[in-house]
Amino acid sequence: MTKQTKILGGVLAGVALGAAVAMILSSDKNSDMKNKINDWFCDLFDKSKDKLASVADMVKERSSQMKA
Repeated sequence: MTKQTKILGGVLAGVALGAAVAMILSSDKNSDMKNKINDWFCDLFDKSKDKLASVADMVKERSSQMKA
């Protein structure tokens, strides 16, 4: 695992933990706050998948350059 992957994994784990704690401690009894947090977390997850895909592409490109 590269340093970038470890950092990104740690950030995602921290975000997931923070979102879970926020939902548990939420004083808002309505599901509105929970839906907002859920939407935000899903958006963050989608962005991280895109970032990981770009990192994977970069690794593939560099490995092909080293083989050539």
